[in-house]
Amino acid sequence: MNSKINAIIPAGGTSSRFGNKNKLLEKINGKEVIKYTIDAFEASNVDEIIICANITIVDELKNIFKDYKKVRIIEGGETRQASVFNGLKSAECDYVLIHDGARPMITTDLINSAIEMVKDKKALTAATKTIDTIKEVVDGKIIRTIDRSKLYNTQTPQAFEYNLIKRAHEKLAGHSFTDDAGMLEELGYDVYILNGSYKNIKITTQNDIDVAKTYL
Repeated sequence: MNSKINAIIPAGGTSSRFGNKNKLLEKINGKEVIKYTIDAFEASNVDEIIICANITIVDELKNIFKDYKKVRIIEGGETRQASVFNGLKSAECDYVLIHDGARPMITTDLINSAIEMVKDKKALTAATKTIDTIKEVVDGKIIRTIDRSKLYNTQTPQAFEYNLIKRAHEKLAGHSFTDDAGMLEELGYDVYILNGSYKNIKITTQNDIDVAKTYL
């Protein structure tokens, strides 16, 4: 029997660090940031894409994606965690991918790799090896240099067995986790690494738009 694969795209933020406009609707080469993200998922092996959106942009998103076969738009929550939980409750599936709407450099190949890997591992996150030297600092003073050989920078997509991540959200409801893999780590579950891409940045500020223009 074929597994059902959903993607949840949290898009409920207010873009407070970006400026007056919602960063997901900022255009790069004439195309909205979130449209790049959704196009990669639309072309992938996921069955349904659930965008958990800030209420202020729901109508605009419905217009942008009105001709998309896989997309469904629902209202997000007060926090990223709450938005993802809304998505999890809105449609049951076998496996679910969770990806930041503001990571438009995601590729369909990486999405499909996550789908294949999660069927075996049950919980994973895209990540890249840390390449900078990392210092621990207290009150402006370097305390130590941390061994970077074991350090990774976490990205999305993250992929999970549906029942596993839904139970984690139920147990940890009301907290403010910014990372779904971290919820499973908190509960003692194993989470694995899928090699991500250094291009798969999250757009947070106007400067990130300039970087994204180069990549896209």
